[in-house]
Amino acid sequence: MADESQDKVAYFQAITGVEDPDLCAEILSAHNWDLEQAVSSFTSPPPAASTSQPSPPSAPPPPAAVVRSGGPPAPPPPPGIAWRLVTLPFYVVSGGVGLFVGSIRLGAWIAGSVLSRSLSVLGLAAPPDGSDRGGTMAASASEAAEFVSEFTRDFGSLGPRFVAESFMDALQRSQREYKLLFVYLHSPDHPDVPVFCRHSLCDAPVAAFINENFVAWGGSIRRTEGFKMSNSLNASRFPFCAIVMASTHQRIVLLQQMEGPKSPEEMLAILQRVVEECAPTLVAARVEAEERLNNQRLREEQDAAYRAALEADMARERQRIEEQERREREAAEAERKRKEEEEALERAAREAAEKEAALARRRQEKAMSLGIEPEKGPDVTQVLVRFPTGERKERRFHSSATISTLYDYVDSLDCLKAEKYSLVSNFPRVVFGPEKHSLTLKEAGLHPHAGLFVELE
Repeated sequence: MADESQDKVAYFQAITGVEDPDLCAEILSAHNWDLEQAVSSFTSPPPAASTSQPSPPSAPPPPAAVVRSGGPPAPPPPPGIAWRLVTLPFYVVSGGVGLFVGSIRLGAWIAGSVLSRSLSVLGLAAPPDGSDRGGTMAASASEAAEFVSEFTRDFGSLGPRFVAESFMDALQRSQREYKLLFVYLHSPDHPDVPVFCRHSLCDAPVAAFINENFVAWGGSIRRTEGFKMSNSLNASRFPFCAIVMASTHQRIVLLQQMEGPKSPEEMLAILQRVVEECAPTLVAARVEAEERLNNQRLREEQDAAYRAALEADMARERQRIEEQERREREAAEAERKRKEEEEALERAAREAAEKEAALARRRQEKAMSLGIEPEKGPDVTQVLVRFPTGERKERRFHSSATISTLYDYVDSLDCLKAEKYSLVSNFPRVVFGPEKHSLTLKEAGLHPHAGLFVELE
């Protein structure tokens, strides 16, 4: 973490020109160590009142005039902070194709890599957490699409098929397709560019060779990504073309660059030479990748067959266990039902016995509460009770006895199983319900004799 912080402080010093490292650290800390945000906050001018869209960074003045004068090409004047930002180290490995072929192993091409962390500072690669990747890539792809549209409009559709995507996406596409990446940086203001594009770059053999053997990416130096790439590749003369490929150790390899006007024959000769020298490496990489893919496919098929056999065994075992569990459940359910039925029968018998015992106790208690049957006399009432079964019972009561005494008498007899009933007289029909239980027999009009029947509720 300390090394990363020191690197960010060093980058911030290189970009802003602030020499005090402590001050740089304070500024970065205030922006959560977000280098781009800190640089933008430190260098951005106050917002203008105008609401017009900001124009893309202007391209550096074309160096053609200096070249024609015979003197050494003068570098373009640095356009402020953007110039300093894009000229940070890029980890571009320059060198001859032969050196590259001899030093880069096959794994370098196959494994590939993202560019160095400097690319993140340059805005050409996503940050580690990927927070700004979507916006950055979308803007770069939009610029690439605009370049393709403008190039087709100005020079026709016979030129190379430039991909309408960011430089990083084009680089990854070249890796996937096992091709080199052809880079063209377009300087619209350079006087040699229109002739080069129309007669060399759009020459049918040249364009066909590029389309067949390369992934082609182009960008205008008037726009952000093209301008950054022109500085990263140290483009000093235009027209400018380069052939690059991704390498290991967070680098891209610059195989060839072509600066200044070139005839179609010169272009084709250079391109053919680069392809011929890189062909063994690309072919070997493709073969190795295909072999690795075939081995991976074979392992996947073997793994799939093993998994299928294992799943079949597991399915059979699950089925056996489920069948065994089903039988055990059915046996347990049958046993449970049998026990429940036995318990229900026992409970019903017990309840019936308890009910019968309760009725017997009740009858006994009621009979004891009645006392001794009185002898006939003027104050004695003769009562006849008829039951639903047709059975009749007769008894004498004191005329001062209450209606509830008659209910006690019926309850004391073993003639009625129901608990809810009413005593009713026929003529006139009178129901001696709970509200009349406190009346005496004389008050109820049942003295000296009465006939009642039991009416079940």
